[in-house]
Amino acid sequence: MTLSPAPAVAASPLPAERATSRRRALALGLLVSAQFVVMLDTSIVNVALPSIEADLGLSASALTWVVNAYVLTFGGLLLLLGRVADLVGRRRMFGVGAALFTVGTLLAAAAGTGWLLVAGRVVQGAGAAALSPAAMSLLLVTFPGEQRARAMSLWGAASAMGGATGVFAGGLLAGAFGWSSVFLVTVPVSVAAVVLSRRVLDDSARGVRRRFDVSGAVFVTGAVVALVHGALGVGEGGWLSPRVVLGLGGAVVLLGAFVAAERRAADPLVPLELFRSRVLSVGVALAVTGGATRASSFVLVALYLQKELAMAPERGGLAMVPTSLTGLAVSLTLLPRVLKRFGPRRAMIGGLLVLAAGQLWIAHAPLGAGYAVGVLPGLLLVATGVALSFTPTTMVIASAAPDTHAGLASGLASSATQVGAALGTATFIGIALAGSSGFTAAFTVAAAVAVATALLGCTVARRS
Repeated sequence: MTLSPAPAVAASPLPAERATSRRRALALGLLVSAQFVVMLDTSIVNVALPSIEADLGLSASALTWVVNAYVLTFGGLLLLLGRVADLVGRRRMFGVGAALFTVGTLLAAAAGTGWLLVAGRVVQGAGAAALSPAAMSLLLVTFPGEQRARAMSLWGAASAMGGATGVFAGGLLAGAFGWSSVFLVTVPVSVAAVVLSRRVLDDSARGVRRRFDVSGAVFVTGAVVALVHGALGVGEGGWLSPRVVLGLGGAVVLLGAFVAAERRAADPLVPLELFRSRVLSVGVALAVTGGATRASSFVLVALYLQKELAMAPERGGLAMVPTSLTGLAVSLTLLPRVLKRFGPRRAMIGGLLVLAAGQLWIAHAPLGAGYAVGVLPGLLLVATGVALSFTPTTMVIASAAPDTHAGLASGLASSATQVGAALGTATFIGIALAGSSGFTAAFTVAAAVAVATALLGCTVARRS
């Protein structure tokens, strides 16, 4: 009797699936950690400024450049380097950005003079501008569909926690180990990003270009830098100071030159036809106005605690802890459910309305109510509103651009948010410090901007 061979047993796909799942988890951890470090560095240096000033003997104007050099370079290059990431490869740009960020960090930490410290901050800002949009676009193309909501929730949590953690970590590190430590603490993560990027990150096909749009790159970078630089000068000299007038006027001229250059370019840096999408055009406006009201809220609360409630800086810092905890909890637990149930556009609108409610609470609570009644409930609402509106705004912009322009969409979202943050913070702080009822007016106007942004968001929510 002839025995027929036993049928071959198909190899189990489980090990391959586990390997893919593990690699995606590592990629998500790497991308989120990189964003955490980028946002950490926007705030961690601020607390160490008195130590830097005493050690290096810097003037007040030179000290402001320790902060502004990073902000200007980061905000100015986001759009440009986001588009470059689409063209040369997002994984490659992520690695280059992480390497640049590491070099700038080490240069700043070892600086013995003010100009060398500022130079390090410029290199850091350039690295962050390459790293952040590349990381976001990699996240968007790596996690499609329902996975994207969870991934973007972690991204938003990292952004919120990075900025908040910097406030506490900066003071602790500068006091215990000196101001250089506030830079060195980020080196392990940025080095890991360089080493691991090629191992755990997958990249899509690069875009094809005949030549690089140099004029468009120069004009758009100059426009963003001039706009942010002008906004940063509002706090020093007011809206009519020469620095502000020249900065904002120069931004308008450069932006007009950029649009004209893109219309003539055979292969433009930013294809203007993308803005035929109402969702993308309105989304950029939402990022500017939403960034203005979100970023200014935490600065206003910090000033309010010290100036109106007479809290010491240390106690005021502790009073902001619920903000970080609430933002993290909402980003990780509530936001994914809201995105899945309602989508990013409605989540954004709801978040902006919650943000406005928190701002109005703080604005109109009786001054004698104290922190527990007059501030804390509003602060929790503000943190919830920021968490529910920040990440969905980015998703709205990204949804309107094809995957081949994911880096450009990421750069647009981040750059618009940075510009809005600079303009909003300067405007609302100016209102807050203008008179005896300045904080009431500042929070009320910020709430009005949040509501107006939500109403603008309704025009694209109806099109979803």
